[in-house]
Amino acid sequence: MALFPAFAGAAQPGEPIAGCSKGSTRELDWLSNPSFSAEDALLLHQRTTEVADLIPEKSPLVRTTSRFELSEENDTDESLKQTSKKRKKKKHHHSKKTKRKTKGDSSSSESDVDTKHIKDKGSGKRSEREAAANLGKKASNVTSSRSIWLDDIQAPTADTFRIDKKPDPANWAYKSLYRGDIARYKRKGESCLGIDAKKHCITWDSSASKRKQVQSRPERYFTKSNVKMLNTDGILVCNKNSPSDSPAFIPVSQVETDDSSDTTEVNPLGIYDQSTTVWLQGKGCKSADSGSVNTQQTTQEPGINMNSILMTKVEEHNKKVRENPRDINAWMEFISFQDELMRGPSLYASSGEQELRRKSLKLILEKKLAILERAIESNPSNIDLKLARLKLCTEFWEPPALIKEWQKLIFLHPNNPEMWKKYLLFCQSQFTTFSVSKINSLYGKCLTTLAAVQDGSMVSHPLLPGTEEAMLAIFIQQCHFLRQAGHSEKAVSLFQALIDFTFFKPDSVKDLPTRGQVEFFEPFWDSGEPRIGEKGARGWKAWMHQQEKGGWVVLKPDDEDDEEIDEDQEIKDKTLPKWHIWLDIEYSREARHWLPWRPDKAKKETEEDCEDPERQVLFDDLGPSLIRLSNPRLQHQLLYSFLQFLGVPCTSKPFPSSLYVAMDENNIFDSVLYDDKPLTSVDFPLSGFSSIGHMDTMLRGRHQIGHCKEGEEFIQNVFQVLSQIFTGKEKSNLAICWLQYEISKVIQCLQAKKKKKLKAQGRKSKKLAKNFLKAPDNRNNLCLWKLYAYLEWLLGNTDDARKVFDTALCTAGAGGLKSAQLCSLSLLYAQLEVELLESIEGAVMSRAVHILTKLTENGPYVPYSGQVLSVNVLKARKTYEHALQDYLSKTPVSDQDQVNDTDQLVNLVGCYALFQYLTVGIDAAVLIYTQASEKLEASGSQKCENTGENFGILNFPTALEAVTLLHTNLLRFHMKISVYPLNPLREALMEALKRYPSNQSLWRSYIHIQRKSHSASKARRFFDNVTRSSNSLEPWLFAIQAEQMRKKLTEKVQRADVGEIHCTIPETGLTNRIVALFEHAVQSENGTHCPLLWRMYLNFMASLGKKEKSKGLFYKALQNCPWAKVLYMDAVEYFPDDLQETLDLMTEKELRVRVPMEELDLLLEI
Repeated sequence: MALFPAFAGAAQPGEPIAGCSKGSTRELDWLSNPSFSAEDALLLHQRTTEVADLIPEKSPLVRTTSRFELSEENDTDESLKQTSKKRKKKKHHHSKKTKRKTKGDSSSSESDVDTKHIKDKGSGKRSEREAAANLGKKASNVTSSRSIWLDDIQAPTADTFRIDKKPDPANWAYKSLYRGDIARYKRKGESCLGIDAKKHCITWDSSASKRKQVQSRPERYFTKSNVKMLNTDGILVCNKNSPSDSPAFIPVSQVETDDSSDTTEVNPLGIYDQSTTVWLQGKGCKSADSGSVNTQQTTQEPGINMNSILMTKVEEHNKKVRENPRDINAWMEFISFQDELMRGPSLYASSGEQELRRKSLKLILEKKLAILERAIESNPSNIDLKLARLKLCTEFWEPPALIKEWQKLIFLHPNNPEMWKKYLLFCQSQFTTFSVSKINSLYGKCLTTLAAVQDGSMVSHPLLPGTEEAMLAIFIQQCHFLRQAGHSEKAVSLFQALIDFTFFKPDSVKDLPTRGQVEFFEPFWDSGEPRIGEKGARGWKAWMHQQEKGGWVVLKPDDEDDEEIDEDQEIKDKTLPKWHIWLDIEYSREARHWLPWRPDKAKKETEEDCEDPERQVLFDDLGPSLIRLSNPRLQHQLLYSFLQFLGVPCTSKPFPSSLYVAMDENNIFDSVLYDDKPLTSVDFPLSGFSSIGHMDTMLRGRHQIGHCKEGEEFIQNVFQVLSQIFTGKEKSNLAICWLQYEISKVIQCLQAKKKKKLKAQGRKSKKLAKNFLKAPDNRNNLCLWKLYAYLEWLLGNTDDARKVFDTALCTAGAGGLKSAQLCSLSLLYAQLEVELLESIEGAVMSRAVHILTKLTENGPYVPYSGQVLSVNVLKARKTYEHALQDYLSKTPVSDQDQVNDTDQLVNLVGCYALFQYLTVGIDAAVLIYTQASEKLEASGSQKCENTGENFGILNFPTALEAVTLLHTNLLRFHMKISVYPLNPLREALMEALKRYPSNQSLWRSYIHIQRKSHSASKARRFFDNVTRSSNSLEPWLFAIQAEQMRKKLTEKVQRADVGEIHCTIPETGLTNRIVALFEHAVQSENGTHCPLLWRMYLNFMASLGKKEKSKGLFYKALQNCPWAKVLYMDAVEYFPDDLQETLDLMTEKELRVRVPMEELDLLLEI
């Protein structure tokens, strides 16, 4: 049988072909295979054909193959499976088999031939058709079995082949053939296979690994391997022992060999490395293993260097805590060091483990916790370590478990007020366990326990220093907590009760312990007698005396027409949305109903007549919180805290522990009269703190000036009652606070441009000021004269104000520069006159110079006549210079003298600098401020700061801080009326803010001058430095405000609302920057529980239109400040569809809801 169908006519061996010679026959011998049995092949083909005929045709597709060579040794189906496995194994030797085929090796064994899968590609289509036809004729009789035997094939021929009619379903399911059936080589050329092996050219595909290497791209900087490389420290370029002066170039360290004399012959220039030099010497090079080890050490040298440094630090910390386990600072430093340690590679892991090691936060916390537990074992009585452990455990434990740990700690240290403060703040900020009644009772328990420690009834624990002051701070924090939760009546009642309990205490109960005094106070509170702020209030002491004599004589009260707002009139427009109406009514009732409800005996009212039971305050709600204050300074602090709570501006500030927790109003950025009057711009000390009765949303803002009629009467009664208690200076201070409150309402009218309201308020304020000055004790009080004149100036009565100023200066006498009040009066008068000037030219002859000149003369004041003598100007300059030197070199004797001297020095520097500005120029004035600041900074500014920590009425700003304010205000005014560079003002503000990062006035000035700058990079770097170095929250707040102002300016210039985009300011990513600032701020220690910060964040996200993110942020804010009612009211405005859900949440947490939804539905139906 012929090997190839195309040469089927070739003669078999031994049979000569007709017409051919012997030579031609020998040339065709390679076409025949003597070892090939045609009969066996035909039988095998017949068997396979019968199997194919038995399978039904399911597809029109028919797969044909030219020839199949099957094994003779295996006749079963299992043998066929084994043969297919052998084929797969022999694919790897495909190239070798191809060579054997091309050589025509006929000596192959029969089994080898059977296992080869030969595809005849030389056969033409014509021969295939003929073979298929012959096979169909000869294979007509087949059995029913799937297996076909060679013996069953009838009349086998040489051209018998198999037709495979079984379809492959995979070709339908997939888009391409199975990759194992596709040849891995590509032919080049068109030569026929088997003719000339030299002409064959086959290209094999590359392996998968090589293809992956070709397709792999260079890794970016953020990949895991590159980030790990960036985290490792580099090799130190210069020696640490080298001098500090940096050289002109970086020297390259030379590698010195051990035997330098032998290498000079082969390496005379020193340009070969060590391995090349050794090879040139004929010596054997190091083994590959040692070379790879050296290479590995070289590549790991940065990690080794860093490991050695970190290892040294670890040993040092361990040595410190081992040798001195009582050193708390060493333990704290060791705990803080864990953050630095985890940033580097592991010290105790191999190189492979270092790559797989994950530096998770949990790992750091667990290490810190283990160190803290060791520290607590060595210091079981230390509280700081225990507080640090509890703070750390907040990341691991659930709130109930944490509360139990806190309770254990409080049980062990019930006399520690600082621990109580942290415990109260922790419980107050746990959303899952929070409710107003629980927290309020917890405040009462805290104050009761500390009062027992103060009385000495708790013998097991001694009284710690500063406990009384801490108790007052906790009490004020409780009042602000109730105000923020909406329970204004309870907060006001707490203040009323403690003021009565402190200032009107009968002499007969003063020697009793605190709880005994509270028991005597309860009958007075429940008797229905007028309390502080109510008409006819006489106090607890007078009530006790009168009870001993037989009670009060009830007088018939005057009939007064009380203006009551009908409940039906609360809804002004029913067409508004439901949520809008709810907000209006809630705000209206919050402003009118912040006073506790008392039954009116004249109208025969009882407690059952109260429509809202929440407005009644029982003694059980406030009895546990009553404390005993024996320090006069703390008693005054209580009064001024109450006035501040009511919205009266005073110099007292909240305690630092409750400073940012009570900050919830957005007026911290308001600069009243900032641009119009730079020298006399008003800075309210209450910025950021909402007063009672004002609970406005962020979008609405405050639109009510002062309080309602009942509220104003209440404040007036409070001032009248307190004025009866004090005499002398304290009484005048109360009068000053009262008049400042009236002036603040005038300024609010000016800011809101309400002329009608301004006129009525002006008449009322002027009447009050005149009544004060008519009193015999206040006729010579220059502070009241100054406020009255300033009031006239604000109302626009400039001539009347000048008359008041001149009258006050004439009656002041000849105190001169030695009188602090006279200097303050003259400084304000001169500043108001300077603000009227349009330019500095000709200012030498102005009224302001006359005022400042007359201040230096010891004679009586003479009103301005239109001219100022030059001689008087020269004398005044010399007098100012000598007076300033005397005060800078003066040493205060006591703290009180120091405070007085501080006030006097500030006024003196302000007068002298303003005088130099008007007579010489701005540079001379700046020089005065610079000299005074340097002297104050070098000669005891730290002591002044310590004095300023007192929280009474004497809490003036430090001298350096006040001088800086005067300095910056003068520079702002000069820039307004003339051309002057911005850099001196910016530098002065930056230096001051580094010292006083919590001064809101300085921050307002800074962001106002920075808003005009085209580039914000310098301001951003400054904000970043201050926030890193300070724990104050003001830098974060003003940094966010500065970016928001810049965003508004950019949008205004681009006119995005109109649709026109003008890219004039190259600002991108402002939104992301602001969000990042918010995220960093809320993660800070003081910002986590600040309601104002969360309100600003929520307002910003809502302004972007991201409702889902804003809603998620709202719930995140509740996790940290669940007591702040203003957050819920903001959410009602941002998410009006969730009104019912928000009200249900407020009810669940027991926040004050004055308008339930059921009542609102009834009001809408009327």
